Amino acid sequence: MDSHHFLQVAVVFLLATVVAVPLTKRFRLGSVLGYLLAGMAIGPQALRLVGDTGGVAAISEFGVVLMLFVIGLELSPQRLWVMRRSVFGTGLLQVLATSAVIGVTAWWLLGFTPGAALIVGGSLALSSTAFGLQILGERKEAGTAYGRQAFAILLFQDLAAIPLIAAVPLLTSSTASHGFDLMGALRTVGVIVAVVVGGRYLLRPVFRFVAKADAVEVSTATALLVVMGVALLMEVAGVSVTLGAFLAGVLLADSEYRHELESNIEPFKGLLLGLFFISVGMSMDISLLLRAPLLVLGLVAALLLLKGALLWPLGRIVGGLERGDALRLAVLLACGGEFAFVVLKLAGEQGLLSARQHNLLVLAITLSMALTPLLVAGLAKLLGAHKVRKPARDFDTIVAHSPRVILAGYGRMGQIVARILRAEGIPFVALDHSVEQMDLVRRFGRWNDIFYGDPARPELLRAAQADKAEVFVLASDDPESSLHVARVVRRMYPHLKIVARARNRQHVWRLMDLGVDEPIRETLYSSLKMTKQALIALGLTPERAMDRVERFRRQDAELIKAQYLVYDDEAKLVQTTKEALAELDKLFEADAEPQAQAARERNPDTPLTSAD
Repeated sequence: MDSHHFLQVAVVFLLATVVAVPLTKRFRLGSVLGYLLAGMAIGPQALRLVGDTGGVAAISEFGVVLMLFVIGLELSPQRLWVMRRSVFGTGLLQVLATSAVIGVTAWWLLGFTPGAALIVGGSLALSSTAFGLQILGERKEAGTAYGRQAFAILLFQDLAAIPLIAAVPLLTSSTASHGFDLMGALRTVGVIVAVVVGGRYLLRPVFRFVAKADAVEVSTATALLVVMGVALLMEVAGVSVTLGAFLAGVLLADSEYRHELESNIEPFKGLLLGLFFISVGMSMDISLLLRAPLLVLGLVAALLLLKGALLWPLGRIVGGLERGDALRLAVLLACGGEFAFVVLKLAGEQGLLSARQHNLLVLAITLSMALTPLLVAGLAKLLGAHKVRKPARDFDTIVAHSPRVILAGYGRMGQIVARILRAEGIPFVALDHSVEQMDLVRRFGRWNDIFYGDPARPELLRAAQADKAEVFVLASDDPESSLHVARVVRRMYPHLKIVARARNRQHVWRLMDLGVDEPIRETLYSSLKMTKQALIALGLTPERAMDRVERFRRQDAELIKAQYLVYDDEAKLVQTTKEALAELDKLFEADAEPQAQAARERNPDTPLTSAD
């Protein structure tokens, strides 16, 4: 491909994306449908602006690899354990029941081979995670009973997609040899074990070494290297590259570098995944809808009705939902999903499905996804009288993993805040940009809530779910760094209450410029306590020592606010400081006179002092 043609194709792709995706999102139809429509428009069956669908598909498949890696990053064992009842209850039953019913129907009524029927049943059982979570977020129903149940089912479906993808090559070899390929299965297991063992002992040292360079581009290159390296190893061994990417993500799910990795991968994943959906749209056979409209629409109706009919009783019986919520769950998850495109494409390339079967299924899934936002909106109007009830206070499977506090800096002050938050049961996420601090934390345990990364990076804050938090604790010991973080947080998340540590008075005033109320000077309270103990050691009563310290604290707090108005004028700062010292002296002298008089009355031999 010459440079002129490459630029022409790139411009076509970008233009189609810029036009189609905003339009579909404006009508709340989702970005996935926008990419599919863009591919259909520029493909060989419509405007014919791009003809090399194979070359585009080869590049775009890496977007699926990155998507699997990010999904693996989000599936930490700790998170799955908290959600085990919903995920492995309703989610498992939904996938098994739907796969069995659709698979048997495809084999018995439609004449698919057993291997093809198994893949078709499994792929059509999967719903669209992108559509489901997007619709829940837009309607602000992610925290509702049916929203939590939908999240758990989608999470299990993401898990179920991995063995389904891995099963396609095994079913192909089994069908070709009319028997089970034992050597192929053993080779797959061996490679997976090697990746798991090698990743557990090699990946963290690698990321620790790279993190010390403190270069974002090197961290990004390392993240891509891990994904591509594991995928290449899997491909050489004859195993699915997507399975390798997923395993690499799972290995790093509990790592302190998880959010850093996710923020580095996210831009590449979004672009390449969009390119994948465009390539799917380009390869769709739209003429099938014109040649056999009843067949295509019948498949769409059968998919929606069958999945919906299975989801409704599962939501009612297993999930314990009310009738209206169970119906919402059924409509939301009845469509096909993006993983089905991946599985069916692989099945078509392996010869399990014919080209016509593949095209029919892809077209039916796309239409079902296009209808889902409309069906959800229609159902909401139909059930409008019955409002979706949200729990008043429920640390459920979603909320439990939505931090209420983001803690920037895990040094001396940050650790104290974290320990109290943890003891109080308040979920938080701590971010620290020091590799040495991460190593220290790991040696002492309890590091599951602490992650490596620069809190000033917007993508890292998004990965840490700062949008769901209530308080941002800025405990960094570097004044310039903390000011930069406060500026980013204030701009991106104005709803967050910022509690900030300050090095000195100048630092306090600059934080106040950013709208931070009452920054806490890191040495003020310890200095006041030391002063109190020193006064007591010199003979003052504890009450009098406490009074002196408290008077100074109040007067200094007022001085901070007064000097904030003139802190850029050194002459006025000096003047106000001198005035404050003189005022403090007068306060202490005025308080000392009645105390000295009382002492003389108790003991007439007490000598006069300068205060007298």
